[in-house]
Amino acid sequence: MARFEYAPAPESRAVVSLRSSYGLYVDGEFVEPLEGKSFKTINPASEEVLAEVALAGAGDVERAVAAARRAQREVWGPMPGAERAKYLFRVARIIQERARELAVLESLDNGKPIRESRDVDVPLAAAHFFYYAGWADKLDYAGFGPSPRPLGIAGQIIPWNFPLLMAAWKLAPALATGNTCILKPAETTPLSALVLAEIFQQAELPPGVINVLTGDGSTGAALVARRDLDKVAFTGSTEVGKAIQRELAGTRTRVSLELGGKAANIVFEDAPFSQAIEGIVNGIFFNQGHVCCAGSRLLVQESVAEAVLEALKRRLGTLRLGDPLDKNTDIGAINSERQLDKIVELAASGEREGAERWSPSCSIPERGYWFPPTIFTGVAPSQRIAREEIFGPVLSVLTFRTPDEAVQKANNTTYGLSAGVWTEKGSRILWMADRLRAGVVWANTFNRFDPTSPFGGYGESGFGREGGRHGLEEYLDA
Repeated sequence: MARFEYAPAPESRAVVSLRSSYGLYVDGEFVEPLEGKSFKTINPASEEVLAEVALAGAGDVERAVAAARRAQREVWGPMPGAERAKYLFRVARIIQERARELAVLESLDNGKPIRESRDVDVPLAAAHFFYYAGWADKLDYAGFGPSPRPLGIAGQIIPWNFPLLMAAWKLAPALATGNTCILKPAETTPLSALVLAEIFQQAELPPGVINVLTGDGSTGAALVARRDLDKVAFTGSTEVGKAIQRELAGTRTRVSLELGGKAANIVFEDAPFSQAIEGIVNGIFFNQGHVCCAGSRLLVQESVAEAVLEALKRRLGTLRLGDPLDKNTDIGAINSERQLDKIVELAASGEREGAERWSPSCSIPERGYWFPPTIFTGVAPSQRIAREEIFGPVLSVLTFRTPDEAVQKANNTTYGLSAGVWTEKGSRILWMADRLRAGVVWANTFNRFDPTSPFGGYGESGFGREGGRHGLEEYLDA
């Protein structure tokens, strides 16, 4: 059989003009941090330093809160919804105009393949601003009562797996409803949030409406500790989410948490076979498995388990691991050395506890942080790889015989963010969805997102919803 070799097809870095250093974005301007501290952000595929970034302290948080409060009371809150909508539409259009630049930047700073940042992250970020711009002058008709009011100012802490998209998820509904925001991006991926700040300047957004504070966990803790925030929205690990909930318990600050997951991707014997294989691959290996709703537990009906595994291994053999800026790449770099160490440790635990490990043959680049796509079979529900969120390209395979057993195994987790069901029977899909304890259940697809549809979880996956009409409610005093 003829074998086709891929020629490199790298996207040019020339479309991105990185500054050597970035300040904080406060009250419409880039400013130096009061304590003068900074940190480096690196390209995880090469370990190259991309830029020096300001590290915000408690004093910077204080001035950002003051700017946001002033802008909310004097400008953004009183502004008619139709006028706010014009700014959101403008931001969405500029994101589209600068789409290529943002996609390359996201792949450089995050490590994800350019195909994903180009085809998923950036278009969805723009779509969220477009969607919520349409809601800005229709809040009276959203079902929250007459004249719903904004909460005030929101502290928003976003993760490193989808930096630009998570910023859009948080900012767009908050702005549409008349709130002002303080955005804290992840320490390892601050650059797209800073370029987004440039876009807010380009869109002539009033000063103080959005403030961007870069930093590490201490910056996020200083933001959460403020008692004059009206809302804290956090996406990230369950451990940090629990700490935030403890910090804010008994206060007037509203909280929404979108945390970890250990999703079950359930394949029945009558599933559309080829479609299901692609869904399994997309469910766990998209974005190197750095997805909170990743289908990291494959539950496959016993009668087809052998055929599914055989086809899945063939498919994994075609995946290309390497340069995130190469348009042929399927698996990019792990976001950080710390995350790589966690993946390595949990994968080693799977072998120690008796599961069988398999990865396709692939070359690993000499520099950067890499982990090959990996499958574990013979997995028991009690093993760590079946219970803990790995947040990497590692799939645990379990089998079941009946729908009842599939539900029992799928729900055998402290998480409850998402699930997938693959079958040709619509009645079975509805039966399963009614019994699965998950905020989102996909049917014959996986990792499908739309700004009009709410997303969120239960249990240790958090509470609150983002996206759709439900996303507006998180920012309204209704």
